[in-house]
Amino acid sequence: MTVGKTLWVIVLIKLFIMFAILRVFFFQPVLKGSDEQNAQTVRSNLIEISTDAN
Repeated sequence: MTVGKTLWVIVLIKLFIMFAILRVFFFQPVLKGSDEQNAQTVRSNLIEISTDAN
């Protein structure tokens, strides 16, 4: 039973590292600012994606 508990501890530590620490440094939120700025960013990305598809 000790091996199983040790493996679960390792899995939980890895999950914590992946979701808590790496997210802070590598996956910064794209939408920063006011609602109007966020809406403009989404609009421009949607227009860019739709023109690339054609």
